[in-house]
Amino acid sequence: MRRVSKITAACAVTAALALTATACGSSSDESSTSDKGQLKIGMAYDVGGRGDNSFNDSAARGLDKAKAEFKAQTKELTAKNGETPADREQRLQSLAEGGYDPVIAIGFAYKDAVDKIAPKYPKVNFGLVDSVSDAKNVASIVFTEEQGSYLAGVAAALKSKDGQVGFIGGVDLPLIKKFAAGFQQGVIDTNPKAKVQIQYLSTGSDLSGFGSPDKGKAAAKGMLDKGVDVIFAAAGGSGAGSIEAVAGQKGAWSIGVDSDQALDPALAKYKDTILTSVVKNVDAGVFDLIKSVKDGKPLTGTQTYSLAKGGVSLTTTGDHLKDIQAQLDAAKKKIVDGSIKVKTTT
Repeated sequence: MRRVSKITAACAVTAALALTATACGSSSDESSTSDKGQLKIGMAYDVGGRGDNSFNDSAARGLDKAKAEFKAQTKELTAKNGETPADREQRLQSLAEGGYDPVIAIGFAYKDAVDKIAPKYPKVNFGLVDSVSDAKNVASIVFTEEQGSYLAGVAAALKSKDGQVGFIGGVDLPLIKKFAAGFQQGVIDTNPKAKVQIQYLSTGSDLSGFGSPDKGKAAAKGMLDKGVDVIFAAAGGSGAGSIEAVAGQKGAWSIGVDSDQALDPALAKYKDTILTSVVKNVDAGVFDLIKSVKDGKPLTGTQTYSLAKGGVSLTTTGDHLKDIQAQLDAAKKKIVDGSIKVKTTT
């Protein structure tokens, strides 16, 4: 993993700043020289950035694969808690001005910034993960989170001793509510008598719920104290706190998100209690976009990564799902063939 250096100087939104390809937030090191014609990839991470053990790390894997395969130059910038919309706009603009193409924005919070900046640079290809932009030079990379979450709900219902399960969302946004909706439906379809507790760590424009492990831990402990024995957290970096709390409760299971969190070195001590993770293969979407630009046929419009296409899935690390795999396979088949329509709202 690349060393990340913090920019401590105050950031001013000026043309001069844009031309130096820097922005408010964190920046990784980049090559000082670039061969003529070398692919230059700009990545704008959401809060947490590379090393969040979740969503951003999945995107980073796609970037790393492309960098190695195409011998590309890369520039990585990261959003900070509490920043303004102008900060996100400036981050994207600085990458576009710096000659990076494609410029990929990771996370729905970049939608307005992409909508504003992409049209100003029609010759630059942009990517937007987890939201949709109408700009002609943008590939909107979205996933059917609700489908993977449905399968997690089936697993939770089958593994819970008494049907008391919980969902912790980072922020009560439509995207996170898709996870909650699919999970709840999977639980109830499997065990109609089950109860699903749903809790969000922050609301509205307050995105702190994605980067507060202490809040995740407290929310999980509260659920465990009420008898919940399986908890699915879709909360970015806050999910690590939930996983930690569950590991301290005998007989309880946690469900990870975005990456296979049982394989995360930072969470290794808790792997025996991580039932599975709902993986969203952001790396595949990121790599596909980069490759399309490299090939001279850039993707645009909405690119949907579904369960059928392998865009979402459940991990099997630890073989904790072995005894219920048949039921999970049956549920997956019904989703893929349309027999089960998974909801996107609770």
